[in-house]
Amino acid sequence: MWRGGWRARGVLRRLSGGAHLGAWRWGSTKACERALQYRIGERIHGFTVNQVTPVPELSLTAVKLSHDGTGAQYLHLAREDGNNLFSVQFRTTPTDSSGAPHILEHTVLCGSQRYPCRDPFFKMLNRSLSTFMNAFTASDYTLYPFSTQNPKDFQNLLSVYLDAAFFPCLRELDFWQEGWRLEHEDPNDPQTPLVFKGVVFNEMKGAFTDNERIFSQHLQNRLLPDHTYSVVSGGDPLCIPDLTWEQLRRFHAMHYHPSNARFFTYGNFPLEQHLKQIHEEALSKFQRIEPRTSVPAQKPWDEPREFQITCAPDSLAEGPSGQTTISVSFLLPEITDTFEAFTLSLLSSLLISGPNAPFYKALIESGLGTDFSPDVGYNGCTREAYFSVGLQGIAEKDVQTVRDIVDRTLDDVIEKGFEEDHIEALLHKIEIQMKHQSVSFGLTLTSYIASCWNHDGDPVELLKLGSQVAQFRKCLEENPRFLQEKVKQYFKNNRHKLTLSMKPDDKYSEKQAQMETEKLQQKVTSLSPEEKQQIYEKGLELQAQQSRPPDASCLPALRVSDIEPRIPVTELEVVQAARDTPVQYCAQPTNGVVYFRAFSSLNALPEELRPYVPLFCSVLTKLGCGSLDYRELAQQVELKTGGLAAAPQVLPDDSHLNTYEQGVLFSSFCLDRNLADMMHLWSEILNNPRFEEEEHFRVLVRMAAQELSNGVPDSGHLYASIRAGRTLAPAGDLQETFGGMDQVLLMKRIAEMTDLQPVLGKLLRIWKHLLSCDSLRCSVNATAQQMLQVEGAVEAFLRSLSRTEKEQRSMCPHVVEKPAPKASSGSCLVIRRLVTDPTFEPCQMKTHFLLPFPVNYVAECIRTAPYTAPDHASLKILARLMTAKFLHTEIREKGGAYGGGARLSYGGMFTLYSYRDPRSTETLQSFMKAIDWAKAGRFTQQDIDEAKLSVFSAVDAPVAPSDKGLDHFLYGLSDEMKQVHREQLFTVCHEDLVDVSNRYLGARRSTHGVALLGPDNASIAKDPSWVIRQR
Repeated sequence: MWRGGWRARGVLRRLSGGAHLGAWRWGSTKACERALQYRIGERIHGFTVNQVTPVPELSLTAVKLSHDGTGAQYLHLAREDGNNLFSVQFRTTPTDSSGAPHILEHTVLCGSQRYPCRDPFFKMLNRSLSTFMNAFTASDYTLYPFSTQNPKDFQNLLSVYLDAAFFPCLRELDFWQEGWRLEHEDPNDPQTPLVFKGVVFNEMKGAFTDNERIFSQHLQNRLLPDHTYSVVSGGDPLCIPDLTWEQLRRFHAMHYHPSNARFFTYGNFPLEQHLKQIHEEALSKFQRIEPRTSVPAQKPWDEPREFQITCAPDSLAEGPSGQTTISVSFLLPEITDTFEAFTLSLLSSLLISGPNAPFYKALIESGLGTDFSPDVGYNGCTREAYFSVGLQGIAEKDVQTVRDIVDRTLDDVIEKGFEEDHIEALLHKIEIQMKHQSVSFGLTLTSYIASCWNHDGDPVELLKLGSQVAQFRKCLEENPRFLQEKVKQYFKNNRHKLTLSMKPDDKYSEKQAQMETEKLQQKVTSLSPEEKQQIYEKGLELQAQQSRPPDASCLPALRVSDIEPRIPVTELEVVQAARDTPVQYCAQPTNGVVYFRAFSSLNALPEELRPYVPLFCSVLTKLGCGSLDYRELAQQVELKTGGLAAAPQVLPDDSHLNTYEQGVLFSSFCLDRNLADMMHLWSEILNNPRFEEEEHFRVLVRMAAQELSNGVPDSGHLYASIRAGRTLAPAGDLQETFGGMDQVLLMKRIAEMTDLQPVLGKLLRIWKHLLSCDSLRCSVNATAQQMLQVEGAVEAFLRSLSRTEKEQRSMCPHVVEKPAPKASSGSCLVIRRLVTDPTFEPCQMKTHFLLPFPVNYVAECIRTAPYTAPDHASLKILARLMTAKFLHTEIREKGGAYGGGARLSYGGMFTLYSYRDPRSTETLQSFMKAIDWAKAGRFTQQDIDEAKLSVFSAVDAPVAPSDKGLDHFLYGLSDEMKQVHREQLFTVCHEDLVDVSNRYLGARRSTHGVALLGPDNASIAKDPSWVIRQR
């Protein structure tokens, strides 16, 4: 996976870890205590201990080691977390844009000396209980991480990863498949034209359909032009065909050596076992070398520079006259200066984050653009960091105006500084994020330290956030102008300054296609008849290899018997609070953080208001409330909480496909000392929202529309899947309305409106319909010691709500009341009011959204069985089986798509999909072949067992204390219901799989829906069964 466009903007982004808290036992410190026993200089299995450091703010102990024979660096973070992680990282510094590190990342995973089978990486997805497996190519390093909760599984995966990284086969046919190749359009017909194919080639074509990626890539290339950052590590599609197999092998020999490696482990498994296995299976076979992979410092400029680039018009954004992007960027010090990097990361957040930030006020609220420019803020993913700020969605004539605003804003900050509350809000955010961590905390940490460690910085110093905050406070105390002086030093007086602008070109896509055509012609015309014959024969050989049943017997594997037979019980208490509102309490080790949620039904909402619910949710907590304007509310939210959010929900029923619940989920979290303040904020927001702030509303609308538009290239398969299921169940239409392409297009229209008062009026009506006494339920996750305080705060909040006492008339013709399963304690019963349509009949719809992409996103959706039906378990196993044993080969290996597969939703929708796919209707034919394959039962018991392992790795993924009981709260799913489903998964057999394949997947076409996002397609245009949607 190419991560060149990915980055984490400083400590606040990198350690946020999503909205989950890790599932570890806070009362136990066995792992940390063991780690503290190591002594400096102690030798363990070929490694020497260099440093042992407790990091109490993250509840871990860091152990730094080095390998005696090779000099390989090693960092172990001992923590009482059962979700253990390994990663190995290599500094990879390409000097051209042929994509060598990215294609190598793919190709090393295609087979190794010890595991020479085809594609062991994907095979292990079905032979383990991993909670994460992937690989990432960044601008200057390549990272291979995995995580699992099972010790045996950890050893199995470690063996496969070590062999792949250090002893890969690097076969030429694997390079052809994963990188690029010349091949006939039809490999069996040498009369068809030669074309470019390859997984990475198509991945990068898809990546650069995203204008934000284009801009970010050029920004890095232009700001750091002297070495590796001047090229595209993932590969430029026009340069990828210049890479040869021999060059790839040389790149591996130079970069994938232990002396150029950094090993990382995290969790509560014993360190000694990791060291022993890594030494014996890999490092003992190497001698130390001096790697020549370091990135030299960028030479500072004497004068600022300017560049202009072009991109394709964004058909989903506002009109083309307002699609120019501009940013001003500054080179900053090296990221290995830990405290300076920390300070500049915080300074960046102060400058840009939220409506109280100077650049938000000056740029976002100027009305000149739709959102900040891509890559805004602090970027610490290169040797020298950089800061960037600007606007997208502006008129070309306003470029100079934006530049002037940037300069003027910096002058204002140097003169006036920052408000004390703004700084305190930021430090509070760090405090709460140190306590509020994800179940994938190991992955978060390896990503957080990767760039600094890659350039020989100290990763342990990077983790000492408490001491960095203390030093930051001391600097402010000693010098009140500390931050202003940094702004003057690094921005005002910095000559290494880049102004980059990007404007749309109507011919951009045509020009890119023409350059690709010319590249292809250049390659083809240089071929001799013998070389053409070799290409034809190689194509047949590759096709034969892809079609040959793989032998994965050499790979290690867990057995189904290794899976825990029962799920752990989650203790819940549901009580009746003020105004008969049910509240679910779940006592969990949340480390002093309180998590609050409330769900309110939308059954009383008129039909014409439903499309505006996502916008309502997006702006509700950002418009101000009561006596607080939007700036004051933002300040209080940052000072007192970890964030307030609202999100529309469509919750399918567990037992009926034509039944669902609709509503809005309000969620937030805070430190226990701030609970009363957080609940008061919710009370004010829900009782007295300020929908009259039209100017700020316009800003929020344009930002939301731009974000949706920018997200389509990365999520096209999801949009296609939602659309394909639209007419297959009553919930499908609402899911399209809330989160499909219809919502993207609606937001585009709203953003282009000159008068937003009618829209504000609709949001006000939604608010009035939202809260009624019989439509609300709440949940809280906190420590047992906090529960008494929490109960009082929730009771006061519920009594404060200005809700109508009379039941609001449902606007839905059929509503059924369904009691949720009884909780383990408490006398209150939760009654869920579900919408149903007893007369609903599914129908097929085939939709093609025309978008200016060079690749396609294809989805076929099939109506099957709900969660509690025994067939649901069989279909879930079948989806994984079809993905691993048929679709991966057909869609990715043969078809060249970046991804594809099958999945089953909780609501019973079975979806076949492809991602960044050079094919369209051919992929739909592959879906039909996959169904025929399943119906014929062309799979073995070993295949079924592997599919079960893969399914259980998802079913048993760690759940954060903040999310325990959430399935019960939202869906009415009890532990007993989950256990029944679990037992059904265990008992799925070959006969069951063939049976559901025939009864559901091979059923009448009215239960199938199809959708495609992508370019013009001549065959679809001629087919009257397709609905063509113009952008």
